[in-house]
Amino acid sequence: MALDPAEIRSRLEAVQADVVRWRRHLHAHPEVSFHERETAAFVFQTLQQFDGLQLTRPTENSVVARLVGAQPGPVVALRADIDALPITEENEIDFVSRNVGAMHACGHDAHTAMLLGAVKVLSTLRDSLVGELRFVFQPAEELPPGGAQPLCDSGAIDGVDAVVGAHVWTPLPVGAVAVKAGPMMASSDTFELVIRGRGGHAAQPHMGVDCVVVAAQAIVNLQQVVSRNADPLKPLVLSITKMHAGTTNNVIPDVAELAGTVRSFDPEQRQQVPGMMERVLRGVTQAHGAEYDLRYQFGYRPVINDARITGWVQEALLAEFGPDAVLSPEPSMGGEDFSAYQTKAPGTFFLIGAGNAAKGMAYPHHNSRFNIDENALRIGLTAEVHTALHLLEKLRQAEH
Repeated sequence: MALDPAEIRSRLEAVQADVVRWRRHLHAHPEVSFHERETAAFVFQTLQQFDGLQLTRPTENSVVARLVGAQPGPVVALRADIDALPITEENEIDFVSRNVGAMHACGHDAHTAMLLGAVKVLSTLRDSLVGELRFVFQPAEELPPGGAQPLCDSGAIDGVDAVVGAHVWTPLPVGAVAVKAGPMMASSDTFELVIRGRGGHAAQPHMGVDCVVVAAQAIVNLQQVVSRNADPLKPLVLSITKMHAGTTNNVIPDVAELAGTVRSFDPEQRQQVPGMMERVLRGVTQAHGAEYDLRYQFGYRPVINDARITGWVQEALLAEFGPDAVLSPEPSMGGEDFSAYQTKAPGTFFLIGAGNAAKGMAYPHHNSRFNIDENALRIGLTAEVHTALHLLEKLRQAEH
């Protein structure tokens, strides 16, 4: 592809201040999943300022921009999520969240700003492009059923040959990027469990069925789903994250309510977990004369990076940042609905280092003090532009 590297570098530098400004605006005006109306409007209005784009709103609060090159060729999609979390921010910064109870505590403000910057740069190269670049600004990544699947169902990814997503990551130092083929993010399923006993006076436990004791037994025994029922060579997490029972200290309650999550990479194992849980719960409750109701919800699929596309993305990152900066990450048991796009096209999901302990920017994601080193915006912007161009070229070569 006859593109001058020095000219691309100059255009990247020219847009960096915009990316920081956009990120700070978005950070100050967060909107939680399925409520990103103003965020989507901001994205749409910003994209309208760039030349050569075909803009659509295929689902509520989403924006898709198509940049069709001067010559036909492969199609590469880049995705950014735009939603915030229901967290009250505790940072003391000029652009702190102005929406009480909402915060960009996972870096989606950065994702949106970086992709806007990439669109601005790449739109100036339209006459040199062979193929199409498609930019997907997706709502509701944080809250299942998520925003990715409806976009796929709408046809927004139809005809795409490769799809790429990126995530800023404070556990990685700023300046590093991380990518690998294979399992990257786990499936994220949820469950709600109700255990029913027979309440009564706390001084006469023999007169009832203590749902609290049964729930405690259930919690302990459910851990054996992982330790004794699942293949130890296949990662699996089962966490009980909520338990509620009773109202006072001298009454045994009738009902205990629990909830939790299950994470896995293996599709077959994932399907087996509800049955394993049912077997454990049936035995525990029957032994104590209680009853249970398990409501299991399959959530996002695991993110499994395609080997060929990941190899090309890694080539682009190595060429731009060098081998010392390009790392191979450990798979995460966190979930991501980017996996929906991978059912439509081969793709890869990579990480952009955003942590800086010296600046106090090492809080974990989803923390009320989460923040990123904004130097990560430059790294991410550069990575997305060069990845997009490299994938178009490699896919075009593979077609011939």
